[in-house]
Amino acid sequence: MSSMTSIDIDALDPQPPLPMQAAMDYANTTLGWARQAPDSLILARNVAYGADPAQNYDVFGDPKHHQQPAVIFLHGGGWTHGYKEWCAFMAEPVAQLGMRLVTPNYRLAPQHRFPAAYEDCLAILYHFYEHAAQFGTDPSRLYLAGHSAGGHLALLTALRRAEVGIPNDAIRGCLSISGVLDLHHPEPAPGSLEEAVYAKVLREPLDDAPMSPLSWGAGNTLPVLLSYGEHDTARVRRSNQRMAAMLALQPAEMQLHCEPGLDHFATHLSLRDGRAPWYERLARLVGADCP
Repeated sequence: MSSMTSIDIDALDPQPPLPMQAAMDYANTTLGWARQAPDSLILARNVAYGADPAQNYDVFGDPKHHQQPAVIFLHGGGWTHGYKEWCAFMAEPVAQLGMRLVTPNYRLAPQHRFPAAYEDCLAILYHFYEHAAQFGTDPSRLYLAGHSAGGHLALLTALRRAEVGIPNDAIRGCLSISGVLDLHHPEPAPGSLEEAVYAKVLREPLDDAPMSPLSWGAGNTLPVLLSYGEHDTARVRRSNQRMAAMLALQPAEMQLHCEPGLDHFATHLSLRDGRAPWYERLARLVGADCP
């Protein structure tokens, strides 16, 4: 394992250009904020959970406290782009809630098609659970979250958590932000992001079913909080609404929130402010688990 006390954005491995200006603006903004992450909250950097260079995570939190719950937050980027550093700006608000923030990298398509990213999420959970005490974390109080592609992966992993190899009840809840929760599309338009899922992300077209959280909601016993932006993409809005309808029929708590005035990228960027409603929901969820 390796650790350091700064985030060197200039040292990140280059990636292909993002497909739209809004995504590039989002990436530049979050990386700029990552430079401002307080050294005092960086507990570990680039902790390896596998042999691939992409298989590592960072841990943030207040070193004065121990046995804290942790939220493992997965970055977005359409499963083809993204860095864990996109989420470093959340370190201070999460620490103020009395939690650890874990921000992983995972293998990206098209070099590594599904189920590679999902398998990495299982590996991240197992590794962090096994080493939680080293980072001042209570291994029995872990929460999964993520934005966009990370929201999809967080919920897919949460609903299939029996495959992780750790106690099911170690994972206490999932908070998915602007995730595409159903990968199936009957006739994706040429050049569309929907077509890119089949052309670049999935190994086989029929993998859209097992790689969709919507396929795994039956019998769910884990609290799930879904959110998306009022001006999010139609596919994100629709898949969250369908997922919520299914989860509402299951035993566990389910919440669906539409964030007024926010688009797909603003649903994450808004978390720069520790007063954002998402943090209030996370705090209530964690508080409900307190002994």
